Amino acid sequence: MTDKSQLSIPFIIGVISLLAFSFMAFFVSANKVVQFDSTIITFVQGFENSSLTAVMKFFTFIGDTNSVIVLSILVIIFLYAVLKHRVELILFIVAIIGSAVLNQLLKYSFQRARPELHRLIEIDSYSFPSGHAMNAFTVYTIITFLLWRHIPSRAGRILLIIISALMIFTIGISRIYLGVHYPSDIIAGYFASACWLGMAICFFQKYQENRSRRLTYKSTTS
Repeated sequence: MTDKSQLSIPFIIGVISLLAFSFMAFFVSANKVVQFDSTIITFVQGFENSSLTAVMKFFTFIGDTNSVIVLSILVIIFLYAVLKHRVELILFIVAIIGSAVLNQLLKYSFQRARPELHRLIEIDSYSFPSGHAMNAFTVYTIITFLLWRHIPSRAGRILLIIISALMIFTIGISRIYLGVHYPSDIIAGYFASACWLGMAICFFQKYQENRSRRLTYKSTTS
C-alpha cells in the first residue's frame, strides 16, 4: 500500500461517515425513522428470553464507560510495556477520549429521548447517538488498527477483524434488545465514531510520514 493510499483511505472513510451521520441525523430530527426503528426493535425484542437477556446485559456491561476505561488501561499498558510504542499510545488515548467527548456533545446537541416501548433496564441521559455504539466502535477498531501489523499470519488478522466486528455488533444489538436505544441511535453512533477515527488516523499517519522524512533527512545529512 502506498503512502498516498494510507492517507487517503482513512480520510475518505471519515468523509463518507460524516455524510452518512448527517443524513441519519436529518432523518431522526425530521421523525423519518419511526417505522424503521420500531420494526427493528420489534424484531430484536421478539427473541427475548431469560438466557438471552443475561447475555445482552453482559455485552452492554462490556460496552459501559467503566469497562471501556479498564480495557483502555490494559491496552495502554500493553502498548507501552510490551510493544514499546509511544506514538501509537498517544493515538489510542486521543481516539478514546475524543470519541467520548464527541458523543456527549452530540447527545446534548440533539437531546433525543430514549425509547419508552419495552425496557429491560433503566437508564437516564439522552439517546442519540449511542455512547455504547461509539465506545465499542472506537475501542475495537483502534485496537485492530494498532495490532494489525504485529500479527504475522493472515488467519490471525482475519480472527482479529472477526472478534472486533462481533464485539461492535453485539454491544450495539444489546442496547436495542434491552430497550434503551433506537436502532438509528446505534447506526449513527457507528458513523460518528468512524468519522472521528478516520480523521484521527489520517492525521496520525500524516504525522508518521513527516516524522519518517525528518529522520531520513537527518540520517543522510549527518
